[in-house]
Amino acid sequence: MSSSKDRQEHLPLVAILGRPNVGKSSLFNRLIGRRRAIVTDEPGITRDRLYGLATWQGKSFEVVDTGGFMPDEPESGERATMAQEILRQARVAIDAATTLVLVVDACSGPTPLDADLARLLLRTGKPAIVAANKVDTERLAAAALAFHELGIQPVIPLSAEHGLGVDALLDELTRNLKAAEATAVPVALNVAIIGRPNVGKSTLLNRLVGSERAIVLPEPGTTRDAVDTLLPVDAGWPHQGRGWWRLIDTAGIRRKGKTKLLAEKLSVVMARRHLERADVAVLLLDATEGVTKQDAAIGGYAFESGRSLVLAVNKWDAVEKDSHSMAAWTKAVRQRLKFLDYAPLVFISALTGQRLAKLRQLVAEAAAARERQVGDAELKQFLRELPLDRATVPGGRPVHVFGLKQVATAPPTFLLNANLSKLHFGLERFLTNQLREHFGFTAAPIRLRLGRGPLRRRRSSARGGRRRLDRKGRAG
Repeated sequence: MSSSKDRQEHLPLVAILGRPNVGKSSLFNRLIGRRRAIVTDEPGITRDRLYGLATWQGKSFEVVDTGGFMPDEPESGERATMAQEILRQARVAIDAATTLVLVVDACSGPTPLDADLARLLLRTGKPAIVAANKVDTERLAAAALAFHELGIQPVIPLSAEHGLGVDALLDELTRNLKAAEATAVPVALNVAIIGRPNVGKSTLLNRLVGSERAIVLPEPGTTRDAVDTLLPVDAGWPHQGRGWWRLIDTAGIRRKGKTKLLAEKLSVVMARRHLERADVAVLLLDATEGVTKQDAAIGGYAFESGRSLVLAVNKWDAVEKDSHSMAAWTKAVRQRLKFLDYAPLVFISALTGQRLAKLRQLVAEAAAARERQVGDAELKQFLRELPLDRATVPGGRPVHVFGLKQVATAPPTFLLNANLSKLHFGLERFLTNQLREHFGFTAAPIRLRLGRGPLRRRRSSARGGRRRLDRKGRAG
């Protein structure tokens, strides 16, 4: 399995490069037409490679945003390691790209680092373009001409923030593309990897992909943007049909009080937004730390957004175990995450690859169950066999169910007609458990909506008829 190679075979890849804080992420967002990358005034926000799809006049290509080159970092320590990782990630993007875009800051003019980067891109022999960003006035448009000295042609003045000149860049990027050649990659399933900082989300992504796709460091909070990776699902993966899975490695979600930098606060907001792009979420738990309140909060985000969920206890290789360890852990998870009792549980090691085949299988089963549609005849039979004598509501009165119909999938949603004014928690839990057990809704949160039973409908109609007769003085 590969990432950049498979991607390049389907769509041309444009790599956006440059030093920190020149507007690479702003340009990336502008090209793909949505806010995919975090944009702030703080340099060094983008660290991993971020991919997105751009379409211009019927021609499509893929764009990759890279971290800013940071030459002034210290020669040792964690920040130096981060700078080396960002540089390595950028080189991977350069190797896979068909066209390179060097983003520079027209306000500051050419810098020595711009010249170094230009020489690096010229040595690749690949087509390159200079995007002179932050050109918001005619004076700056003239200043952009100074970037011709970098030796890369053409130089296109633009403002990514305001969209000025971006059409000229798109014209240049798509000049030699044919609309027939640019076909979008079919994505069968979106899978988000979620969890607290430093639980191993990026390590799991890299292990699934089979390459170092995301930056992995001991420092928590390394990932700030969500990192998307496409995987072919017909390469021995347990999935019906062919297509692609999009893996979304989200930033670690911290408690609000623990986020200090603006970038960290934005990463939490973006992580929750990217979770909503997913069909199935894999919630990573840390075997070395146990289940925490934050794990429950993150699982709550997945439940509230209607994502199917698989629980994966990571770092299982790093804990001392006996024959009872897995059973004890399972009991602890089920006690502390009672509202996620529908989510299957697997014990893995992203570092060694332990039980990742089982994880993939559970994700595939969750995807299939999420789209399952139950017919009316099956639901009628289900109601006939339903042990309603076990169902309870406040007051102890009997429950009469008149009908049940599935009205939506993803997540499975059912309309219940019963002699109830509201759906009580105990009855809702009983019915959802019965539906999940009977029809195999693996990992899916089931939604129940209360309709109006025949008896209530007749009474309501009768009351309405009398009101019309009194008001209008005639029947009907």
